[in-house]
Amino acid sequence: MTAHTPSQATPTGPSLSSDPANATTGELITRLSSQVSELVRGEIALAKAELTQKGKRAGIGAGLAGTAGVLALYGVGALITTVIAALALVLPVWAAALIVAVVIFIIAGVLGLLGKSQIQRATPPVPEITVESVKRDVATLTERIKR
Repeated sequence: MTAHTPSQATPTGPSLSSDPANATTGELITRLSSQVSELVRGEIALAKAELTQKGKRAGIGAGLAGTAGVLALYGVGALITTVIAALALVLPVWAAALIVAVVIFIIAGVLGLLGKSQIQRATPPVPEITVESVKRDVATLTERIKR
């Protein structure tokens, strides 16, 4: 009977050959399995992070668009007040109301454009960076398998 010495590691033992050319088939399969698992976990984490970021942008865009809608509603109210004031009194009061209405519409327009921009940056809700990374990984694996 011979005892194993530290330099006689088994293929499934703790020390795998560091040189792939000298590795056994079992060692290579073990490495492949662990590397693919690690790669998949990394890609999933990247996808989660990307989708979280896009979700936040969509939320901000929706909030800005909603605020623009409320301000536009107030602008309509101010415009109606302007028309009423202009018809009831032919005095400068209507001019002041008209100026307020125009300012409210300008603010609503700016917020609406900002909201639209945020929503466009968040769509499509596909993790584009992750998709490209997976494509590169598949191409690399395909190339390595062909060797």
